[in-house]
Parts: sequence; structure tokens; C-alpha cells
Amino acid sequence: MTYQNDLIIRTAKGEPTERTPVWLMRQAGRILKEYRELRSTLSGFKELVETPHLAAEVTIQPVDLLNVDAAIIFSDILVVPEAMGLTYEMIEKKGPHFPETIETENDLNKLIIPDPYEGLEYTLEAIKITKKELDGRVPIIGFAGAPWTIFSYMIEGGGSKTFSKAKKMLYVNPTLSHKLLEMITQTTIKYLKAQTECGAEIVQLFDSWAGILSEEQYKEFALPYISKICDSIDEVPVTVFAKGAYFMRKEMGKLNCRTIGLDWNMDPILSRELIGPEKTLQGNLDPCVLYSDFKTIEQKTKEMLEKFKGHSHIANLGHGVYPDISPDAVRCFIDTVKAF
Repeated sequence: MTYQNDLIIRTAKGEPTERTPVWLMRQAGRILKEYRELRSTLSGFKELVETPHLAAEVTIQPVDLLNVDAAIIFSDILVVPEAMGLTYEMIEKKGPHFPETIETENDLNKLIIPDPYEGLEYTLEAIKITKKELDGRVPIIGFAGAPWTIFSYMIEGGGSKTFSKAKKMLYVNPTLSHKLLEMITQTTIKYLKAQTECGAEIVQLFDSWAGILSEEQYKEFALPYISKICDSIDEVPVTVFAKGAYFMRKEMGKLNCRTIGLDWNMDPILSRELIGPEKTLQGNLDPCVLYSDFKTIEQKTKEMLEKFKGHSHIANLGHGVYPDISPDAVRCFIDTVKAF
């Protein structure tokens, strides 16, 4: 397909570009009043995720309203455990909740490695609709949660400050842990491949809870599974974003992926030294900078861009944009990147 704007694809591949591309994690969502208006007409978050034409509509909103260089499909990382047989609820103002969790081998036996065209067809359909509607304006980013992060929800039953139940499982039943992680990995590979078949031009793995593991545990229970996914996806460039895994940057540089996402605590200059010159880096402005006045946002954005100069870089925040940040502040960030 010919794109009007393929900056992000070329940057991810390490090709020279006329400027730094920019998009934001959680760009399709609560910062936009158009999104909130649509959400208010629905029963809840899951209805939006599972209704392809609506998911496509909110995927395209930030392209229209914020002028970003890529659309990330509107979905959730928890659609994967649901397709495997573990249903979740999204509770307003509280977050995800799993009525049942994985505790024993018996629980594991109830799970499946689904065909994505049967268990996750709504996201794939949303990608197809988005692709058609965008008509080459910008590429689509597909995504999934990294196995450790998905595992932690399936064991814990929801969000947590410590994820102590999930970490306990790694210590007390490593065999079960590896079996579940392998099932999540196989499901994720099939799901991401299906996303690329339906029109995603880049895929991103979100390891949101990477930072709560020790280096030793990450090397055993997280990195090998991420590596397996990276090795299996050769259709499009892969991005790995492991929030808080500052101790893994050298190893991340060896992954068979094109882009490494950095959170706002990872210094770009040191990260480049650790990761090496070949990879594209993505990030990493502190989302809280966007609460500042426009002058500060411009200054901090330029400081960030200076640190990434000389190598392939996709501008983004160091995590998702927070729901109470002004869209005008987001536009200021985007415009500053484009003018740099």
C-alpha cells in the first residue's frame, strides 16, 4: 500500500526520514471529548472494544484531531486472556477484574490457545475497517500485552501495587508458570500475525509490569517469551516497550525487534549506549510534562529530542497520556516534535 505518510514505518526500519514521527500511547481515548461523547452512549468499555466499527472510529479520532503520524488500534491487552477462556470485567474508575483466576493445573487445563479469527475477530475486523477508512493516510499499529504482564493479570485477578500473587506463583510453582507463559506466548504470536494479515503495519508488545520483576526473574520468566514472539513476527517491524525494565536494556538490544520503547526514567543517551546503534528508540517524555504551560512543554520536548539526535527515533511519551491532560497540551507536544 502507498501511504501519504509512512514516516513511522521508515523510522522503525532505520531508514533516514525528513523528520521524527510522533504518536502517543493511549492517544485514542479519554483525553478527547469526542471519545467521551461516544463512550457515554454505550454500556461500557468492553462494548466499545468489541464493536468493530466503533473501535475503528475511536482509532481514527486522534489522526483527525491531533494529527499524529500513526493510528494504534483501539483495543485492550486483556482481550487475549479472555479469548483463552478467562473472562474479565472492566469496572469504571477501578480497572480490570477477573472473576476467576489461575491457581492450579486444573485451572490451566480449562484454557485454550484460540484461533484469533474466532476468539479475537472483533479486533481484527476493527483493523480492516480502520485500514479502509484511513485509506493510506497513516499506518496502523497493532498490539498485544507481553506474556509476563498478561500472566500477572490472570494470576492476580486485576491490577495491583505489588503483584505479589503473580510473583509468588513464579517462586512456588515455576512449572505451572512456564506452562501458562508458553500458552500466552503462542496465543500472542497467532494474534499479532493475524493483526498484520488484517492491515497492521507495526506491532507493539506492552510489558506494563516489567519493572516489578528482579533482573533474574525477568531473564527467566519474561525475556525468553518476548524473544520468542519477536522471532516469530517477521511480517512487520516489532516494538517492545517494557516499562520499568531499565536493568534489561542491554539484553533488549539483542532482541529480534526493530524498536525499543523507553519509559521516562530511562535516559536516552545511556539507553542508546546500552541498546546499541542499530535499534530505533521510542519515547520518552514524562506524561506529566503535559500538565505544564506550552512554553515548558516546548522546552522539555526539545530537550528530549536533542538526546535522541543522530539515530532513528519515534517520539512518544514515556507511558500513556493521562486522561485529564488537555488535548491542546498534547497538540503542543506533537507540533513541537514536527517543527524540530
